[in-house]
Amino acid sequence: MNPVKVGLLGLGTVGGGTLKVLTRNADEIARRAGRGIRISHAAAKAFDPELLRGVDDIEVTEDAFDVVNNPEVEIVIELIGGYSPARELVLKAIENGKHVVTANKALIALHGNEIFAAAQEKGVTVAFEAAVAGGIPIIKAVREGLSANRIEWIAGIINGTGNFILTEMRDKGRDFADVLKEAQALGYAEVDPTFDVEGIDAAHKLTILASIAFGIPLQFDKTYTEGITKIEPQDVEYAAQFGYRIKHLGITRRTDRGIELRVHPTMIPHRRLIANVDGVMNAVLIKGDAVGPTLYYGAGAGSEPTASAVVADVVDVVRALTSDPENRVPHLAFQPGELVDLPILPIDEVETAFYLRMQVEDKPGVVARIAGILADSGISIEAIQQKEPAEGETTVPLVMLTQKVLGQQLDQAIAAIEQLESVSGQVMLIRVERLDG
Repeated sequence: MNPVKVGLLGLGTVGGGTLKVLTRNADEIARRAGRGIRISHAAAKAFDPELLRGVDDIEVTEDAFDVVNNPEVEIVIELIGGYSPARELVLKAIENGKHVVTANKALIALHGNEIFAAAQEKGVTVAFEAAVAGGIPIIKAVREGLSANRIEWIAGIINGTGNFILTEMRDKGRDFADVLKEAQALGYAEVDPTFDVEGIDAAHKLTILASIAFGIPLQFDKTYTEGITKIEPQDVEYAAQFGYRIKHLGITRRTDRGIELRVHPTMIPHRRLIANVDGVMNAVLIKGDAVGPTLYYGAGAGSEPTASAVVADVVDVVRALTSDPENRVPHLAFQPGELVDLPILPIDEVETAFYLRMQVEDKPGVVARIAGILADSGISIEAIQQKEPAEGETTVPLVMLTQKVLGQQLDQAIAAIEQLESVSGQVMLIRVERLDG
């Protein structure tokens, strides 16, 4: 049987890794897929010529549309990234009856509903394992391995850059800005790190996870997103004193009122396995009603880890080439007609515990007045610490943990606290999740 011909869009970090893995492991991959898989065409504006050393019979063009329109190509791998022209190329490939594999989380999060509808109509597959958590097969785990379960919640460290920054802040007491510069120097963060440190990248990935976990349409625009730029070394230190660590988590949870969909800094108990995932590594914790909590850990980015997921998708597509399109695993885990448009809860309607830090005057009655405001709002304090004032200072940090409370309740209380003359500046808030099994 002739090898399946694949068109590769992009010969950058992941594209180069994909070419290497497919070439190096060609025999093993063919054994798994049932036939050979060969990249016959590629598109790239610029690339390292060394990538093509030892690779036979590959045509390279600068025009990606030449690849998606080539009748010899059966599968298109899109590794260009971004929204455009990736969207146009993927839709054109689908129109031409080609299967698509992509690592583009932004594309799937924003345009996935349109893309999957087009693929369903044409009877082709769009596979996107590499779009979430790099080399960790998390999409397959949720979509297939846990398909017997009613997923209750997912919490994930799904951006390695943010995790690296918070790890360095905790281990070495460094400032955010200092660690960010190092992350950029090491290549973990882009020159413009906004997508990573403000949570946008994680929100793209969480949008996808929520959709396949709960059978809802992709709704990136409703994902609450909060970055880590306001986290200070003192917050990391105080969290440790309470027995917690701060992680930048994507959390989605099914509730009676709707779906929580949120990315933000989160304090979690230091004994949780996910609290001990450090550096640039990723981890996703999933709670199913039958299986209980399961943890998936591994490299969230990088050339060959991501290529591992890309090639695995290609193998799955090749295995299914001769199968009835109606009997393939659905793109978003649930049959297209079975998606349910459950409401996404606004962040102020989400109930969590909170960490509060404020700068207050060091005099009698201040703590009692703040506690009174919280009590009047129906908010219970679980733990409280007032720090010693620095020499010559008249204000001190006051930190506390609350019990679970609706965001809107706390917002009202914080507004009243910030009006007190004895409180300086804004109150620092970090949500607390215990992630109990």
